[in-house]
Amino acid sequence: TEKGNSTKRQTWNKQIEFTLAGIGSAVGLGNVWRFPYLCYRSGGGAFFIPYLLMLVLVGIPLLYMELSVGQYTQLGPVHALAKLCPLLKGVGMASVAISFLMCTYYNVIITWALYYFFSSFQSPLPWQNCNNTWNIAANCSDHITNNSDATTASQQFFNYNVLQKSDGVDQLGAIRWELLCLLLLAWILIYFCIFKGVKSTGKVVYFTALFPYVILLALLINNVRLPGASDGIRFFIVPQWEKLKEIDVWVNAAAQIFNSIGISFGFLMAMSSYNRFNNNILKDTLAISLTNSATSIFAGFVIFSALGYMSYLQNVDVKDIAVDGPGLVFMVYPQALPTMPVAPLWAVLFFFMLLCLGLDSQFAMVDVFITTLMDGSRSWLLKYLKHTELVVLIICSVAFLMGIPNITQGGIYVFQLLDHYTAIISPVFIVFFELVAISWIYGVHRLAKNVEEMVGKEPNIFFRICWWIISPAFVTVILIFTVMRVTPARYEDYLYPDWAQGLGWVICLASLIWIPLGVIHTLCTLKGSFRKRLIQSVTPLALDKDSEKAVQKE
Repeated sequence: TEKGNSTKRQTWNKQIEFTLAGIGSAVGLGNVWRFPYLCYRSGGGAFFIPYLLMLVLVGIPLLYMELSVGQYTQLGPVHALAKLCPLLKGVGMASVAISFLMCTYYNVIITWALYYFFSSFQSPLPWQNCNNTWNIAANCSDHITNNSDATTASQQFFNYNVLQKSDGVDQLGAIRWELLCLLLLAWILIYFCIFKGVKSTGKVVYFTALFPYVILLALLINNVRLPGASDGIRFFIVPQWEKLKEIDVWVNAAAQIFNSIGISFGFLMAMSSYNRFNNNILKDTLAISLTNSATSIFAGFVIFSALGYMSYLQNVDVKDIAVDGPGLVFMVYPQALPTMPVAPLWAVLFFFMLLCLGLDSQFAMVDVFITTLMDGSRSWLLKYLKHTELVVLIICSVAFLMGIPNITQGGIYVFQLLDHYTAIISPVFIVFFELVAISWIYGVHRLAKNVEEMVGKEPNIFFRICWWIISPAFVTVILIFTVMRVTPARYEDYLYPDWAQGLGWVICLASLIWIPLGVIHTLCTLKGSFRKRLIQSVTPLALDKDSEKAVQKE
């Protein structure tokens, strides 16, 4: 327990713990429910070309940049950006704000996974047939049909049993008490993963980062032996070369890369701030980014082998089954589980895997907020609260309370609204301004010297060119197309009313507003003429590294 005014910063016990934590935070539910569908809809195997190109030109360089800044400054994103580029210190605050907003509703997915996990310890599985009290028998089917009014047993289990879904966001209805208890359990799990800082997180990631691969491998071995699996995999990987002519495919590839890795959310920068000063950053960069992409591709084989099996059983095309998002893992994939040998076992394993994938990403998003608070107000917080564990408890409690609207009967509409306006639009703006702050104002030459100071040699010319020209160019294109293609939020066939769309934009601005506020605050608090203040605002502050480097190298 940390008490008093101690300012000694924790470090990872072993460097492998940071690597695993980075992999765990990057590899999340999006690798399972977003990438396979995106690949299938964007040209199958042909999509690997823009995806891997964007990984090399955008993903790896930007991850290297964020890890370098965090490790060199030994600070989270807010205070690191304030040191490097005072004018754009709000970029760091924006990344922390978006991570905190996301953690309030992302834990709801873990809540759903827990509900399915506990429901899987029975035979038959509760979403297997239409003979349950929650089913609407008139339009319930055990499998997908051509009847547009019919819904599957697994869809009805999610909508009418798990969610008890209302008709819209203006009808929140009652709190789902079972989900409330599971949401509390999810936050208790998160608390005990992070309450001791990197000392506790470093122990947890050995299991949460590695065990999902055991389950993915087991699922793949089981799935590929099922009839129709090869047809599903063919849908996933057979190239449609003509798709490469579509600009959307290239934009989607780039957006998927930095959203999946976690660039712009601040948590990788925060976690790297607990590294030893002379840690080999490039090794961690490659381990995190390549493992993340390999997991996405591997998960595609797992998902589409099961979808192929379902298409064989139900005599429908894979394209009529494939969806992305929560619908894939809570409505579509569960349909395949009851038909597998020892169905409850596979269901338990599948939802436990989702739980592990979600926990890693969740505690990374919470941790970046804790890191920021402790960087800026450690002495004040510990003066009154005495223990860092109590600080963590308060933060988790506030986030738990903020997540409660998501587990009402209208909670799925709240969830979708939050996700659309938080996770889709804001990150692209944050990445753009982060590049402006670090690559152009702080300067690639300074960043390269910082890396040399830590590891003994500058980054090679490839990374410097990417930081200076290539990555900013791609991010600018992505930003333009994201703004051009903004669509109103919707959930399935439900269109949100205008007031809800307006609320969504307020949620979006809750993170982005910190960027102009940071600019205004910096210019107003500096002294002298406007020209002098402007020059000072783009001049890096002294990093005072001498004493810290001596400690870190010991």
